[in-house]
Amino acid sequence: MRVIAGTARRLQLETPAGLSTRPTSDMIKETLFNILQPQVADAMFLDLFAGSGGIGIEALSRGAKYCCFADSSSEAIRCIKNNLNHTKLADQATVYASDFTAALMRMRNEGRKFDIVFLDPPYGKELELTALRLLSEYKLLKEDATVIVEVSSKTDIDEINGLGYRVDRVKEYKTNCHWFLSEGV
Repeated sequence: MRVIAGTARRLQLETPAGLSTRPTSDMIKETLFNILQPQVADAMFLDLFAGSGGIGIEALSRGAKYCCFADSSSEAIRCIKNNLNHTKLADQATVYASDFTAALMRMRNEGRKFDIVFLDPPYGKELELTALRLLSEYKLLKEDATVIVEVSSKTDIDEINGLGYRVDRVKEYKTNCHWFLSEGV
């Protein structure tokens, strides 16, 4: 896995050992950032369920102002910190080594607000629904923020009904998809 574009272009990133994370392929990452590129410059970015931190690091490399990373795995946290140091982007990041609910509460208490949020929870556990609810409840989204949720292609998008989000776009891949959401119905 590598950084595709920007200041850290071509640098290889470390990934956590084992099967507990699913690093986003370069092709999917490139597609994602082609869609997001107009919004990335100077954005406050959140990479929740961050794994290796590859998505947030790509955002920083492409001009995001700051990124918060959160993951509950100590192996993932080690990788994120190593990758931030390797790419020389550590001074533009905060890493939360905790469960996503505790991380989001800390971000609320710190007064953080995000322009772009990327959620990549383990599939099939409906953690994205809890995360979406907390993002809204804790008022962590700036006006016109974009939330991207990576889910299995088998996940029914109707699950988000009643959470106060509008579906702006769905990008489907072979086994997963990205939901692009914004607040407001």
